[in-house]
Amino acid sequence: MSPFANEPVLELRRAPVRAQLQDAMDALSPKLPLRVPVMIASAERTGAELLSTDPGEPERVVAVATRANEDDVAAAVQEAERGFRAWRALPAAERAMALVRAAAWLRERRVEVAALEVRECAKPWSEADGDVCEAIDFLEYYARGAIELEAGPDLLQVPGERNDMHYAPRGVAAVISPWNFPLAIPCGMTSAALVTGNAVVLKPAEQSPGCAHVLVQALRAGGVPASAISLLPGEGDVGAALVAHPSVQTIAFTGSLPVGLEIARAAGTVARGQNHIKRVVSELGGKNCVIVDSDADLDEAVPAIVSSAFVYAGQKCSAAARVLAHEAIADQLIERVAGAARVLVVGQADELGTDVPPVIERSAQERVARYAALAHEQGRVVARVEPVPEHGWFCPPTVAVELPRDSPVLNEEIFGPLLAIDRVKDVEDACEVVDGLPYALTGGLFARDPATVRYVRQRTPVGNLYVNRGITGAMVGRQPFGGNRLSGTGSKAGGPDYLRQFVEPHVVTENTMRHGLVV
Repeated sequence: MSPFANEPVLELRRAPVRAQLQDAMDALSPKLPLRVPVMIASAERTGAELLSTDPGEPERVVAVATRANEDDVAAAVQEAERGFRAWRALPAAERAMALVRAAAWLRERRVEVAALEVRECAKPWSEADGDVCEAIDFLEYYARGAIELEAGPDLLQVPGERNDMHYAPRGVAAVISPWNFPLAIPCGMTSAALVTGNAVVLKPAEQSPGCAHVLVQALRAGGVPASAISLLPGEGDVGAALVAHPSVQTIAFTGSLPVGLEIARAAGTVARGQNHIKRVVSELGGKNCVIVDSDADLDEAVPAIVSSAFVYAGQKCSAAARVLAHEAIADQLIERVAGAARVLVVGQADELGTDVPPVIERSAQERVARYAALAHEQGRVVARVEPVPEHGWFCPPTVAVELPRDSPVLNEEIFGPLLAIDRVKDVEDACEVVDGLPYALTGGLFARDPATVRYVRQRTPVGNLYVNRGITGAMVGRQPFGGNRLSGTGSKAGGPDYLRQFVEPHVVTENTMRHGLVV
């Protein structure tokens, strides 16, 4: 294979590209609602319905999915066990080529798939296109990584002895994915499990079954056998049944901390007849801080902070939630961030001028509103974009200051367009704040002094630190992504260690001294 390279995003400023987007949306509209069945190996089942709707037009049904049940879970895992035996027997190169062909399938349909993300999850066009590109990147990157992994590491060899280490797939992997990156995140978890020889049962977020269906179609079109990838649309009970199933070997989950902790607890229970300990790979969110030192270039810091906080309505685990501003420049920074926030455009995701789309659903809107009210009560709101469209799950982008250090607004994950700015006396004080938080996913630093950069690099517990740039938009192969502490377990997605989480190492030592001839 050629060396890995990131898939280039579309240049949305070009008129022909914008016309492609409109054509894709026009072509999608008459197809709605899409039908998403339960897919267990080569069989499909329809039945009780689960609806996904457009967050900007909640009466518009985007997909009608069949609601999976516990019987489906049992059947899917049983089929996966059968499919695993044939799939694991293939050389890594053959499995890798299936991923490469799936990437080509998505590449040919990237605009149509992006249109579906715009509708189902209210991702603005640039974010939706970026999500499709990231899915393609995961497929291409892990395909190459699996071939390297199959070769195994070099071990110390001595006369009369041959030592070999190889990696074998674990078995059935349950993938439980979120809605905010409805193609890229499930694709990354699923493709990593598949390319290393595991069979996968995918349970997508109930808000985005249509996008998950596209992923399964792409993988099967690429050559992944139906027996190795099943799709179970549903709600939390389906994920819980998968986690508890004694034949599931690995659980890959991206979502909230409470659900992640429950999965970890359930996975630690060894059922009767279960002869393995389940491995949990999880990414659980964050409360991400951006430190702005007294010598920072505010022309660089302000747009990066606003973009990191409010793009996609702050619905990224990596989004900026809190700014720790040196007291010497805090007033100036607050004034400029507030000014930039006030001109943000709140609107429908399919409108190219939109900065802040709606949040995913009513409960998210209500949650963000509660935190915004608390910010007004405990501190001072310096910017709030109002009015916002009444139809749809829109939240006013909000900037709050002067909150007490123990405020939930400063310490709890909000997952919406609400940014808090906090004053600190110096960078050391800022690092103490970051060090006191339970999450450690992403962080940012704006500073000119190389000594300050070195200090923060050594002090910060976060998994991804971004210096003098925005803190979202990690690229596969360039910024392997994942957090520490309560932000998750396991290695970083899109990095060189990720595939090892889906395999087990085996070492064989052979005495090569002659012991006579075989008769």
